[in-house]
Amino acid sequence: MKVVNIIGSPRSRGNSAGIAQLLLEQPGLADSLVRSYELNRLTYRGCQGCMACKTKLEKCVVQDDLTYVLEDIRTADVVIFSSPVYFGEVTAQAAGLIHRGYSFLGNDYRTNPKPSRLAPGKKLVLILSQGNKDENVFAELVPRYTRIFGRLGFEEVQVVRGLGLGPESDPRKQEDILKRVKAVAEKLV
Repeated sequence: MKVVNIIGSPRSRGNSAGIAQLLLEQPGLADSLVRSYELNRLTYRGCQGCMACKTKLEKCVVQDDLTYVLEDIRTADVVIFSSPVYFGEVTAQAAGLIHRGYSFLGNDYRTNPKPSRLAPGKKLVLILSQGNKDENVFAELVPRYTRIFGRLGFEEVQVVRGLGLGPESDPRKQEDILKRVKAVAEKLV
């Protein structure tokens, strides 16, 4: 199984990245071919709105560090997408990649009930961490990004939320996170 691990946090060892690592260590995933990308270490631009992916090519024409990430997403079985919640939203780094995912939609995406260029059966794990421990705070991000990733062609989206995590937190010591990570891993393999 090919897994692409996308770290949307500017902190390499932050909570969302730590939860993603926990997932990668689970039985069934630990032996997978994994490509990891820390978005904060890459140089890239967001979507330019040029529409070339709809009129000239079937992929994004912008050539930068995201070119390789987008291609790996295209060929992956599972994508792990993690981000902390900053100011009620995923990070700017994560949003830039999501916007470039527009290139995964065919030119008939407005009318086609299956608009994605991605191969069927692709799975995504959305990992969101936040300082607030109230699960209702920022809960609207889950259906929003589940819908966005579903539209881009991910047929299955699993969610892991890390609540009440700060800079000194250790997700490995959170029983609710460990339990959810184990359940998600079992669904993926």
